[in-house]
Amino acid sequence: MESPPGPVVARIDLEALRANAAQLGAAARGARLFAVVKADAYGHGAPRVAAELSGAGLDAFAVARVCELAALREAGLRAEVLVLGGAHDAAEADAALALGATLALLHEGHVALAAKAAERRGVRLPVHLEIDTGMRRTGVAPGALAAALARLADAPALRLAGLFTHFARADEPGAPEAEAQRAGLRAALEAVRAAGLAADGLLVHAANSAGVLGGYGVAPLLPEANAARPGLALYGVSPFAPDDAAGAGLRPVMTLAARVVQTRRLGAGEAVGYGGTWHAPRATTVATVAAGYADGVPWQLGNRGTVALRGRRVPIVGRVSMDSIALDCGDEAVVVGDEVVLFGAGGPSAAEVAELAGTIAYDVLAGVGSRVPRVAHRAAGAAGDAV
Repeated sequence: MESPPGPVVARIDLEALRANAAQLGAAARGARLFAVVKADAYGHGAPRVAAELSGAGLDAFAVARVCELAALREAGLRAEVLVLGGAHDAAEADAALALGATLALLHEGHVALAAKAAERRGVRLPVHLEIDTGMRRTGVAPGALAAALARLADAPALRLAGLFTHFARADEPGAPEAEAQRAGLRAALEAVRAAGLAADGLLVHAANSAGVLGGYGVAPLLPEANAARPGLALYGVSPFAPDDAAGAGLRPVMTLAARVVQTRRLGAGEAVGYGGTWHAPRATTVATVAAGYADGVPWQLGNRGTVALRGRRVPIVGRVSMDSIALDCGDEAVVVGDEVVLFGAGGPSAAEVAELAGTIAYDVLAGVGSRVPRVAHRAAGAAGDAV
């Protein structure tokens, strides 16, 4: 049954998405972009986002898990998809191959796992080898690289298509670790060449959004890099300062909006919400908005966040509930049905919300609840299509 419209909507601006991709493409200086659409495209709706970017000319994508690739293939995406998290058992490796994955290898054990899966299916599987150059999370450590490359050389069912690493502090301009990590990737590339595994077309990548926009993972600082993996910036959020998105030429893609469902006048001293954590300092109008932490309003915004109502900022008062928030509107006009922008175009940015909530913009975007419909549009105010 088709879901009825509700009081909360996440509008996805496809024109902004394309503009951000073009901006990143220019900053990447010709490097091939793997658009990162993991976690349902950071909460934006991965199938629709991938389809739009594919239509804009991008031919490569990246996800974290095989199940995310399955959703893209089911939606009809035929482009290359790199599974950054790799496969962790035989069943997952078989599924990855059946879905036409390009598979990341995070450690030496992954080489044998991927090779056996490829041999069972009688195919040659393209793989990208992750090198741990300082993140110390996943990837082949320098001391284990020779053994991993020897295994790859003995696995004819695998084709080394890429070599990559993750910057640990790319969002900190001038961090000395960036150069050490670039040097580590260069050393790994030399080892790959010495092992005879650097075939023509080998992709080398290190840059996420910060690495692309800051220049840490692309030419001229890393001339060996011919690919990049932007994620956050695709969705219009700067990986640097919270107010830096416009300066970087980025536009917010998601606007989370909700409706006022009730208003009431409060007298001075009357409390609002669970625990009575806010008391009206004067007679005022309080508006109840049908959006809470189950929809993507961080609980931490109680008594400190703001939203946009009729073009002005209005404070959230009382605790954020699962399904609603309250606003102190004073004596300004507000009626049932008024739209409130929780974040996005015309309201606070996702980065601003994150800063107030003591978290990061990734968390805010990915935290928009699954019950919130994503509606894609190409112009502000257009009805659009469900994502």
